[in-house]
Amino acid sequence: MKQTKQRSLWGEVWRRLKKNKLALVGLGFLVLLFTVAITTIIIDGVTHGGIYNTYVIKQNLRMRLQAPSLQQPFGLDEFGRSILYRMLWAIRYSLFMGTAAIIMSTIAGGVLGALAGYYGKMADNSIMRFMDILLAIPSMLLATAIVAALGTSLVNVLIAIAISYIPTFARTVRASVLTVKEQEYIEAARALGAGDFRIIFKYIIPNSMAPLIVQATLGVAGAILSIAGLSFLGLGIQPPTPEWGSMLSGARSYIREGWHITVIPGLGIMLTILALNVLGDGLRDALDPRLKT
Repeated sequence: MKQTKQRSLWGEVWRRLKKNKLALVGLGFLVLLFTVAITTIIIDGVTHGGIYNTYVIKQNLRMRLQAPSLQQPFGLDEFGRSILYRMLWAIRYSLFMGTAAIIMSTIAGGVLGALAGYYGKMADNSIMRFMDILLAIPSMLLATAIVAALGTSLVNVLIAIAISYIPTFARTVRASVLTVKEQEYIEAARALGAGDFRIIFKYIIPNSMAPLIVQATLGVAGAILSIAGLSFLGLGIQPPTPEWGSMLSGARSYIREGWHITVIPGLGIMLTILALNVLGDGLRDALDPRLKT
């Protein structure tokens, strides 16, 4: 019975989401990006990095800044490398790292927010005041400071971005928990002898997932921007590894000679962020229980 109700709930969410055509376009675009990212990983494994070495990082200075053409739809960059291949190979870093960072933030922030909202008083004051301190620092500035302290590496970038987004998820979950913990089924579980751990992780957090899912979707967009920003500043993914932010950073000195080397990576970032935002808006409407359309 429980599984049937769960399926019907998510079926209702999907039914509402399907009515939002713009959200479906965003979802389709993101599915395409994930498919391309996975495909590039498979190609690297099959060719042992041959495609990557030949088309992504190999330089051809005699052909540098070549404009888009039939042979090179996105043109060549300042080192004569294919922008098309670099854009495709960069998806894995921007999308996967952004998603991984937000998953880490969601888990850590969700647990902290649930503990603060459930126990209240001293636990609530201690956790949320620390979150307020982190929120007082702009997320990009906080991530930059962490990476500068730990050093530039993929792991450190993930840690920096994850930490900078923890307060957002902690506040979101805390607000939901404060409402959910007063429900009758929570009182019933407590009366039947369920412990705090069981109540929090089996009843409260699952019933606080709707706003968390929406916030996570929008958070991935912010994380991708943060990754691009750190790479643009030279603190993120280092050349010659392709990443949209680092591609923009390297191309900024050649804007007049080749417009395409800045416009195309910028469009990649813009379209990805737009897709995540419209999907997040669609999920927010679909998960809102007050909408019965």
